[in-house]
Amino acid sequence: MRTLIILDPLEDLELAGDTSYALMLEIASRGHELWTCQPGHLSLEHDDVIAAAQQTECIEADEPAAAFRVAERTAIPLEAFDCVMMRKDPPVDEIYLQTCWLLDYARHKTLVVNDPVGLRSMNEHLSVLRFPNLTPPTIVTRDRRRVRAFLDEQGGRVVVKPVEGFGGRGIYLLSPGDPNLSSLLDTATEEGRSWTVCQRYLPEAVEGDKRVLLLEGEPLGAVLRVPPANEARGNLHVGGRAQKAEITAQDRAIIKAVNPVLAENGLHFVGLDIIGGRLTELNFTSPTGIRHIDVLDNTNLSARVIDWVEQKTR
Repeated sequence: MRTLIILDPLEDLELAGDTSYALMLEIASRGHELWTCQPGHLSLEHDDVIAAAQQTECIEADEPAAAFRVAERTAIPLEAFDCVMMRKDPPVDEIYLQTCWLLDYARHKTLVVNDPVGLRSMNEHLSVLRFPNLTPPTIVTRDRRRVRAFLDEQGGRVVVKPVEGFGGRGIYLLSPGDPNLSSLLDTATEEGRSWTVCQRYLPEAVEGDKRVLLLEGEPLGAVLRVPPANEARGNLHVGGRAQKAEITAQDRAIIKAVNPVLAENGLHFVGLDIIGGRLTELNFTSPTGIRHIDVLDNTNLSARVIDWVEQKTR
């Protein structure tokens, strides 16, 4: 099998927790051809998407310089690959969207995971609002006065985060009477120029934010990301602690509810973020968690993902 992974520069990967790296290790262990490139290495010639890609050798290591060995770039049509994995991290900016437009021309010629149509039409923060009965009370607004009113309505604290945010960036916990509230609202909305997502703060967040990984609607595993003291975010790269987590009956009810929308949009490999039994985000641009779940549960989730890819490509 010949696989292309479109992702951030290899030298920027944080290998200890990087799911793309885990998938690359599994592909390499099976003797398959592994190729990599970044979005800027794609081009369109007539209706053929061409990648200036590098064949990539991958081994287990602590640092990218030791983990990867790459060949010279070669121009290859995407239809020459059995599978193309779009694993570029957010933000979903103009370049990301243009990459999805290019990938549209390959989606009927090879397996593209996740489907570029779903990647560009769904938003990781806004898509949960398709399921209002599963989420905490949420509004999306540019109006700072509306955020203040929402804060009063919820009778406590609210979390604000940018619509195109990722990795915990730009998340603020707002409290009534905070002397910095006006400044935080100016920052969150860019003084009224940008939409911000406002969600009721769930006190269960101190116990952890559960990431549940799905593959074609079936749960692979879960990890609880517990925030450090005096921190509102549980993201692992900002100091959160990975803790073993079970997939509960409540989690499975959420999975059952979201699966039809995921399938309709070709979103096969997805992460759900769940706090206190409430759905807070869907992650499908480059969902992570495999390496932490593998350590905690003594499993190999990458093998299950690549088994699925092999079956699909056959």
